Amino acid sequence: MDASTVAASSTDTTLWITAGAIVVLILLSAFFSGSETALTAASRGKLRAAQDRGSKGAELALSITEDNERLIGSVLLGNNLVNILATSLATALFTSLFGDSGVALATLIMTLLVLIFAEVLPKTYAITNPELAASRVAPLVFSPVVAAIRAFVRIVLRVFGVKTDPDSQILAVREEIAGALQLGHSEGVVEKEDRDRILGALDLAERTVEEIMLHRSNIEMIDADSEPRTILKQCLESNYTRLPIYKGDPENIIGVAHAKDLMRAMYETIDQAGDRAAEALEVFRITDVMMKPYFVPDTTTLADQMRNFLRKHTHFALVVDEYGSLEGLLTLEDILEEIVGEITDEHDPDAEHQVKAGEDGWFWLDGAMTIRDLNRATDWSLPDDEANTIAGLVLHEAQMIPTPGQRFSFHGFRFEVMERENNRITRLRVRPLDHVEA
Repeated sequence: MDASTVAASSTDTTLWITAGAIVVLILLSAFFSGSETALTAASRGKLRAAQDRGSKGAELALSITEDNERLIGSVLLGNNLVNILATSLATALFTSLFGDSGVALATLIMTLLVLIFAEVLPKTYAITNPELAASRVAPLVFSPVVAAIRAFVRIVLRVFGVKTDPDSQILAVREEIAGALQLGHSEGVVEKEDRDRILGALDLAERTVEEIMLHRSNIEMIDADSEPRTILKQCLESNYTRLPIYKGDPENIIGVAHAKDLMRAMYETIDQAGDRAAEALEVFRITDVMMKPYFVPDTTTLADQMRNFLRKHTHFALVVDEYGSLEGLLTLEDILEEIVGEITDEHDPDAEHQVKAGEDGWFWLDGAMTIRDLNRATDWSLPDDEANTIAGLVLHEAQMIPTPGQRFSFHGFRFEVMERENNRITRLRVRPLDHVEA
């Protein structure tokens, strides 16, 4: 065998080894690309369930997804390393075969190979079952070099005033769930009512009792100094079973009367008195059967207050401000309505807080209706940062006390004041600005 034959054989061997190395590197690139997609798309809830069933891969995947910096560093280190090395080998291979034109040819072919076999295919596979893929690749994405890279990245970011928190999540859990619900609703998978209920439950920890309480101007109260017959008649005619009791000044709440307790006590008084029932009823005192009032600060979150209601076995609370002044009234039903929507029965005022849509495109509203309830009923997005009620929003935006008939346009809607009592807007109507009036 002469020297030229040996040289040609050696060259062929080198070319085949180089081509084989490129194939291996593309496969590794596909592994890292698929790992990135699987680990970032995997549901932490499903991984937790798999971990509880004894899956070690799911346990490791869960620990990796908790450390986003480590995940990004490991995957990007491996992916960039094999891609750059594969491209360099391909350039050398095609240059040796085709000369200077091999550079352009290597660029074109490697772009297609990496795009198809190292990006699209592995990521498509990983996204079809991310939890299973994440459990399988999790043990292989660790690298001892990652720690050094992380330290260097943190130093560089700190130079530019950026602080990193390795324990923070890319998205808060609440925002992630809310985004998934909104996406599911837009695609027709999640019903509007189901979306509103779940979001309402998630919002309880971020909202305060002040936002949903019945304002003190609308609270029905019992005067402790009233005649027993008057008190009994008021309780029987009321739509509520629990009424606050005041003495002298409505701000001076001394107790809460439950209609059942009141009627039971009056029945016993009449039954024991016999023929002198009328006289016994005249000396009956409401203070003997009233319950102790339960006061809560207006800054209490709805989640905390619901737990307090359940712990104290009561459904009724009076809301006070930081000075101890009465602000409003809150019941357990009010909190539940933030989750399930308006709860009505045969004793509720007819359509007290319901939205009435007219044929002309206007929506007739009670001024005391909350912005949140209106948004839930109509799927609008009126802001509730500055005001809790529709009337409050109009007052805030108008910067004045409007008169009936005045119209205002803001946030993409037109508001018209229909009725007003003193300085309080009691009735108005709203329509989107893009609606064409008949």
